[in-house]
Amino acid sequence: MSRRRGRRPGPRLSWLLWCGALLSPAAGYVIVSSVSWAVTNEVDEELDGASTEEALPALLGDSGSLWQRSFPASAHKEDAHLPPAEGAARARPPPAPPGMFSYPREGGARLRPGIARFLAHASAWGCLATVSAHEKIPGLPFGTCLPISDGPFDNSTGIPFFYVTPKDLLVADLMKNPMASLLLPESEGEFCRKNIVDPEDPRCARLALTGQMVAVSPEEVEFAKQAMFSRHPVMRKWPRPYEWFFMKMKIEHIWLQKWYGGVADISREEYFRAVPRKA
Repeated sequence: MSRRRGRRPGPRLSWLLWCGALLSPAAGYVIVSSVSWAVTNEVDEELDGASTEEALPALLGDSGSLWQRSFPASAHKEDAHLPPAEGAARARPPPAPPGMFSYPREGGARLRPGIARFLAHASAWGCLATVSAHEKIPGLPFGTCLPISDGPFDNSTGIPFFYVTPKDLLVADLMKNPMASLLLPESEGEFCRKNIVDPEDPRCARLALTGQMVAVSPEEVEFAKQAMFSRHPVMRKWPRPYEWFFMKMKIEHIWLQKWYGGVADISREEYFRAVPRKA
């Protein structure tokens, strides 16, 4: 007596079934990385309606997971529609450290000058870029990190002072072209380190000042001494044969970066009128 047996699926059909089983759990997900997948119109509308500074923290919050649901941010409520398990208290996410995310959208421009003044006063060193006068790299950018001060601890002027020697290549550059740019990163302090943020993270603010470097006049030398030596006492003992003298920057442009994207241009009037304010 013959027994009728069902036909086994062919290799092509088996391959399709295997692919379907593998990909089915990933439905409704997108990869949060440098490569992104298309998302629904609902997500696009929500992101378009919110500011970039408000939307990015939600996307960056789950950095430990490769996959994230392709739902709008309003759907990420820790399953708010489900009742909590018995005897289990709902865990609240830790609050973001102040300054780690964007300042309020409506008050951002108002706070920037104060943040710029804070960085200028709190920074003990900065990176100064000049146009090189060296015979091997004429006309090319040349950078150096050096101590700075905008005044004693209780007297912020917003003007960076320097203590330099003519033997430094930096001074040779400035004698030929006095224009320079000074970068003051927030990572110079302890804020970013305490909050475990990479120093190159755009949320770790940085200030760039551009202007003309000039020697301090005899009338200002005493103040320059107070500014530099109060912040860097060891400078008093630097070898005298190096002919140290004071310089300062006559600021022409102020640029502040405190978030993802471009930098904010701050006017000189706003900068010098502002009171130092923590980032």
